[in-house]
Amino acid sequence: MQDTNTKAEYVAQMIFPIGLPNNSSSAQYFTGQSYIASVSADQVVVNNVTFEPGCSNYWHVHHADKGGGQILICVAGQGYYQEWGKEAVEMNPGDCINIPAEIKHWHGAAPDSWFSHLAVAVPGENTYTEWLEAVGTKEL
Repeated sequence: MQDTNTKAEYVAQMIFPIGLPNNSSSAQYFTGQSYIASVSADQVVVNNVTFEPGCSNYWHVHHADKGGGQILICVAGQGYYQEWGKEAVEMNPGDCINIPAEIKHWHGAAPDSWFSHLAVAVPGENTYTEWLEAVGTKEL
């Protein structure tokens, strides 16, 4: 998918709906504007999460007593994923990142690109997300 500068151009090329602006309780853990659209709420929770250019979520950990974690599948644009203590990984359409429970990480758009990924919540026991500090400019 070719990168675009306007929201309308980007949305016109998307496979999944962009959804509503992230105004939920997790919006405070994003720098910039993101959008969330539910793709599936049965069996496994799957959301299409779209980030405006430069938007990222904070460092966070998906905790679970058993199972849990998250899978990210890039469906449009360009973004990054980074685990604590490692270099950031560029994500492009078709890329898939498997994140086991208990791994501190963040993900978000490149500074000059929109970015959308499917966020798959891996089922587990006693799962919850712990939000941590904002991503610094050195990570981007």
